Amino acid sequence: MHKSKHSSAHTLVVLDFETTGLSPGQGDRAIEIGAVRLEQGVITDRFQRLMNPGRRIDAFIEDYTGITNRMLSQAMPCAEVMDEFADFIGGYNLVAHNASFDRRFLDAELQRIRRNYSGTFACSMLAARRLYPAAPNHKLGTLVGYKALPNDGTFHRALADAEMTAHLWLAMLEEVEQCHGVTDIGFTLMQKLMKVSKASLAGFFERQRRR
Repeated sequence: MHKSKHSSAHTLVVLDFETTGLSPGQGDRAIEIGAVRLEQGVITDRFQRLMNPGRRIDAFIEDYTGITNRMLSQAMPCAEVMDEFADFIGGYNLVAHNASFDRRFLDAELQRIRRNYSGTFACSMLAARRLYPAAPNHKLGTLVGYKALPNDGTFHRALADAEMTAHLWLAMLEEVEQCHGVTDIGFTLMQKLMKVSKASLAGFFERQRRR
């Protein structure tokens, strides 16, 4: 893969999938993609599409997401939506809450249509575990309430979750700047933060401030 053309943590694409289940390896498919593009910390574009996986979804997923089989029967096929979405991603780095889940589905759906992406992923959930250790848990809905972030009350729909994740991400960048004194935050710094142990956190930020 090529290096992303954007190195700032304030310029990227935040995405969220709704799916038929937990594992593309077990045949599960994406049924909705929602994403927002951040440019220097401002949402400049949005992408939202339902997509028809070519089969019916079960009642649990209908209830959990509010996406019905009727809605999907009228949606574009996965291949067409994902082709559009690959263009939307462009060369941007990517953020998702519990990114390992969304990355699996992004990779599986793009592999089906032989498309790729050049950016790399960061996980807002892993970053939040380091920056908000006192939160009751690190689910997206809990963190939205914990930090009083903007939301429209809708959860488990892709665009609403992507927008909330974007607000969470920007709140975390502000936390790194204001509470830890690190400015000009690069995307790779946030990727490293996800992997730092709690015991090493103070030293990690101290090294970043010296740079």
